[in-house]
Amino acid sequence: MQATTAASRAVRAAGRWSTSPVGTVRRVDTARPETVLTYDDGPDPVGTPAVLRALADFGATATFFVLVKRVRRHPSLLDEILAAGHEVALHGFDHTRLTRLGPEEAGRRTRDARAELEQRAGRPVTWFRAPYGALLPRHWVEIRRAGLTPVAWGPTAGDWRDLPEPVLAEDGLRQAGPGEIVLCHDGFADEADGGEPGRAPTFDRGRLATLLLSGLRDRGLAGRALGAVARHGRVRRWAWFKR
Repeated sequence: MQATTAASRAVRAAGRWSTSPVGTVRRVDTARPETVLTYDDGPDPVGTPAVLRALADFGATATFFVLVKRVRRHPSLLDEILAAGHEVALHGFDHTRLTRLGPEEAGRRTRDARAELEQRAGRPVTWFRAPYGALLPRHWVEIRRAGLTPVAWGPTAGDWRDLPEPVLAEDGLRQAGPGEIVLCHDGFADEADGGEPGRAPTFDRGRLATLLLSGLRDRGLAGRALGAVARHGRVRRWAWFKR
């Protein structure tokens, strides 16, 4: 209740920068047999090409929530993502938890990152996923002021864990259905990328992607980018506030 009240105050304060319906994208209502695939923390010189190969094998598309700091290091991988017909969205300049920053600083960093990513990609960027999903009401307002739509997720493979690919795939498929937004990763954000301490998993991200896509196919589902599914479905948003 307190979070909802704070969110309402923040949204009213945002004036024309907040849109209706208010909230963070959590799924898409669609009659088509399509599941939204999203990949965070790239581009990565090992994980991203492996995931791209798996997506190509299944004729699938995905939305890649990239870190601008990594795009600077691997600009050719951004080109490969776009050339393969996938969607690029913003995960941040780096993997700093935005709720550790003041809302104004978080907004400035996000606006600058969006502008740089759009310049490098040569196209508009509209979706944003906060690192760790961490957004508080005033941070949410600043993301909207930056011209971005916050996106969360539903099912996840939990692929920040170093577990066998079949175990991760089973987790990712457990709740996957039409319009659900599945969270995966094509990279691992370590401390050098503004992330929290941790060791990068050693499993094969390409094999995990293949298992996920095969599992979706067995259910009669295709993997698609968020924008593609949203164009013919109804985006559903509701409160998502997390420190």
